[in-house]
Amino acid sequence: MSFINYSSREINCKLVYYGPGLGGKTTNLQYIFEKTNPQARGKMISLATETERTLFFDFLPLSLGTIRGFRVRFHLYTVPGQVFYDASRKLILKGSDGVVFVADSQEERMEANSESIENMSAHLKEHGYDPEKIPMVIQYNKRDLPNASPVEELRKLLNPKGVIDFEAVATSGEGVFDTLKSVAKLVLQELKSGK
Repeated sequence: MSFINYSSREINCKLVYYGPGLGGKTTNLQYIFEKTNPQARGKMISLATETERTLFFDFLPLSLGTIRGFRVRFHLYTVPGQVFYDASRKLILKGSDGVVFVADSQEERMEANSESIENMSAHLKEHGYDPEKIPMVIQYNKRDLPNASPVEELRKLLNPKGVIDFEAVATSGEGVFDTLKSVAKLVLQELKSGK
């Protein structure tokens, strides 16, 4: 649900990085933040309680152009990954214009990935979204680890509909910007179509 700021002539879009705990959501945001021109981004903000944290920042990409004379600013959020923070994850997902599901490629994390993507779909439905229609990209993170599952297995489990997906190593930045550009492009297509 993008927000239009008429005084600054900006369309503000919310992108949420969702996935299991310790899968690489925060690492993605930190890498993007560090590599983004300081003049084009806001501050990285961490909302931390005693037991959880949520990171977010906004940035104005300089190469995406405008829509009907408005610049587009993206606000990136991560959700706490652990299942017991369900209420926080649901709240952060509200109002999303696009979602990146960050899967942990490690074999022993397949069940956590599956639970997390089902949880995300349920929350999207509760907010009135069709999980099959919201702009979404899947990222298979931690591809550099020796216990990484084959991508074909990950696709079979997490991506049966064949949404755009990327292999990534968020710690080195591999696949991080490809994922971001892809979800941003999907969101912009939605905005341009006026849906």
